[in-house]
Amino acid sequence: MSILKVDRVTKRFGGLVAVNDVTMEIQKGEILGLIGPNGAGKTTLTNLISGVHLVSEGKIVFEGTDITLLPAHKRCKLGIARTFQIARPLKNLTVVENIMIGGLFGKGENLKTGRKSALELCEGIGLKKPDETLDRITVLDIKKMEIARAMATNPKILFLDEVMSGLNMDETRDMIYTVRKIRDTGVTICIIEHVMSVIRELTERVIVLDRGEIIAEGPYSVVSMQHNVISAYLGEDA
Repeated sequence: MSILKVDRVTKRFGGLVAVNDVTMEIQKGEILGLIGPNGAGKTTLTNLISGVHLVSEGKIVFEGTDITLLPAHKRCKLGIARTFQIARPLKNLTVVENIMIGGLFGKGENLKTGRKSALELCEGIGLKKPDETLDRITVLDIKKMEIARAMATNPKILFLDEVMSGLNMDETRDMIYTVRKIRDTGVTICIIEHVMSVIRELTERVIVLDRGEIIAEGPYSVVSMQHNVISAYLGEDA
């Protein structure tokens, strides 16, 4: 059963068509991979779904509700959350205070409840220093904090935009485990990633974008062997 449907969505920035006539569905409970070369439109598509930008054409339906014209904060309250390619922590706050922002503004919690929920998320996601300042934690912990802040809004679907970038092998294994734990709580996940070993290991299905258009869809083992995908993204020797 699909949780989200994108119907013939196009996004233009002046004369640039960043997303062109994209139709896709995300199934409830799956981990979907969204891959493609730089500039393919992956983040723009995520921005359209989460409400950062509005579509030029087309329709977006979430759990049967047309959300095409809804602002981002209302989509968040319906259950759509995302992280960003570049981490956006509030540097003057501690780890737990950063996570509390999601509960306070995304879910309407008060300070006491928000802190309790944020501490539970810290424990669940493996953040062992919730009261630490951000200059004293690792890159992995900052990425986990960003995910926990999104999770604090109580999402039904979570978009993860290159959360593995900049991590070493052990940290990547840790993050893969974290993503699986989140899915096991019932959250649907769409992961945008350039690390193909992560996509191969984590996803049940992938969608490949190139120049704003879907060029392939299916299991990674099948899609990665298609010539148009190899030439567009993986390289001729992949």
